[in-house]
Amino acid sequence: MDPTAPLDVRPTPLALLLLGRESDPRSERGVECPGDLPAPSDPDLVARARAAKARLGERVFVLGHHYQRDEVIEFADVTGDSFKLARDAAARPDAEYIVFCGVHFMAESADILTSDAQQVILPDLAAGCSMADMASAEQVAECWDVLADAGVADVTVPVSYMNSSADIKAFTGRHGGTICTSSNARRALEWAFEQGEKVLFLPDQHLGRNTAVREMGLSLDDCVVYNPHKPGGGLTPERLRAAKMILWRGHCSVHGRFSLESVEDVRARVPGINVLVHPECKHEVVTAADHVGSTEHIIKMLDEAPAGSAWALGTELNLVRRLAAAHPDKQIVFLDRTVCFCSTMNRIDLPHLVWTLESLADGKPVNRIRVDAETEHYAKLALEQMLALP
Repeated sequence: MDPTAPLDVRPTPLALLLLGRESDPRSERGVECPGDLPAPSDPDLVARARAAKARLGERVFVLGHHYQRDEVIEFADVTGDSFKLARDAAARPDAEYIVFCGVHFMAESADILTSDAQQVILPDLAAGCSMADMASAEQVAECWDVLADAGVADVTVPVSYMNSSADIKAFTGRHGGTICTSSNARRALEWAFEQGEKVLFLPDQHLGRNTAVREMGLSLDDCVVYNPHKPGGGLTPERLRAAKMILWRGHCSVHGRFSLESVEDVRARVPGINVLVHPECKHEVVTAADHVGSTEHIIKMLDEAPAGSAWALGTELNLVRRLAAAHPDKQIVFLDRTVCFCSTMNRIDLPHLVWTLESLADGKPVNRIRVDAETEHYAKLALEQMLALP
């Protein structure tokens, strides 16, 4: 297979909403952009973005998540995963505006970690996260009541994935828990089990299960899935008392698409290929893969891989394409034959970025993300606990 050839993927209507002009039923925030966007066909968009960013100078700091489009990444001052970017924002106290090219929960985290004098801006408020949307504050409070009725709440420690709303982070802080990323999930779980007998893992069941079983030696029988759409989560008190990991029924709409068949198919097509997947993938996919790791780990593995090696990546397609372009000496293919962009992340395109930067340069801040003081207080407790993990 020619490593310079286009990735072998086929678009599907649901998976690909490139310009964010359609409604995504799984988006975290379904609101319209209140301004008049430049046309995506405007040939001057790049020049306009450069000019507006130059007018703002040091007053603006642009963050670009790894899953963003290349046209947006071009204007990012730093790139990274959600938590790295939030910390980078906090490390720039002199920047008046933090433009977060990511999704809603990421901008919330940046607002929590930055000073009150800074304004965090999300270029499109409809850029949400389907996973974060799968756990509301009301649902999680009801779950805690179910655990209390089963007599296990007092011995349960909540661990919430970074990919969650500020409300869920605050719930975690109120109940003595911690936040985790895909890089430090094992450390977070080990800490939690030192504090209590059980863990309530929110909101991605796959990261929780894969970490507990693959990395910590727990069994699948130690894990139960709490379904917020069923009475009592669909679990009996006996099952809750027997479980060690209570997994929220949530998942990533991108990584959850990969299947065991995807792995078998790519191995048949490319003999000797290395399958590298994100831990948000299903347990059977992670088990069948050669390597598993966070977004930063995936990037590092590709950077260090020998020339001529072949890789199938089970993660978001913008990142896969960027890695393939950065490593022409390696054969890099997408794990699945179907396009798997993060549709809500793709709502932030160059027109939205230009509109945002020009508005800021004109002294008219738009789409500011604000977390209320009480929520921020408890969410910060959970985030600080993560930073204190050994």
